[in-house]
Amino acid sequence: MASLMKNARKKKDVGIYGLAAKWYDKNSRKTRLAEMSSYADLVETCIAKGSAILEVAPGPGYLSVELSRRGFIVTGIDISPDFVEIGRRNASEAGVSVDFRQGNASAMELPDSVFDFVVCSAAFKNFKEPLTVLSEMYRVLNPNGMALILDMNHDATKEDIENQIKRYGMKGFDRFFVKLSFKTFLKSGAYTHEGFEELIAQTTFARHKIIKDGIGFQVWLYKSDDVTSGK
Repeated sequence: MASLMKNARKKKDVGIYGLAAKWYDKNSRKTRLAEMSSYADLVETCIAKGSAILEVAPGPGYLSVELSRRGFIVTGIDISPDFVEIGRRNASEAGVSVDFRQGNASAMELPDSVFDFVVCSAAFKNFKEPLTVLSEMYRVLNPNGMALILDMNHDATKEDIENQIKRYGMKGFDRFFVKLSFKTFLKSGAYTHEGFEELIAQTTFARHKIIKDGIGFQVWLYKSDDVTSGK
């Protein structure tokens, strides 16, 4: 199980489909909605209302929906057509507009320089071609745009994971399953701080910042080297 995600990622981008996508949407809401709200808070500190945001691999679309609710113009692109359908339904039920599209993060059918902000939450470790995905993020950002990757830290400790589970307030089987997931295939597939540094060094982003945050990282990427722009 420890090498499951890495082995899968070597062959293709790791997506969630069919019944698994529906199960994820149903069973992750309790923990993910509060987390997505905190991520939206981060985005709000960086860019103005009405800005154009792209979410890469939005899954059920919780963050995209929350960002749209807060007044941003949001596009989401996911490899799973099932998640695209679920995201559209979740947006409709929330009464907001999000342009969910099916597509591959390493070859996005989007114009150059059209987004003010790109965000990717809990999915970067799933990409077969992470460098190409970073290049695509760079391409679609406007000249002063920025990107934020939120993902697990390969070096997260047992204590980090325990603290995260406590914050979720989970009990019973949900607690057992999520804790097992963090400790096994999610952790094994995640990048280290050094791993992110090595990837970013091969891109054309002007500057970046990596912040440890609980069991994961905030990876901030800036297209411009203007120190007055961004976080």
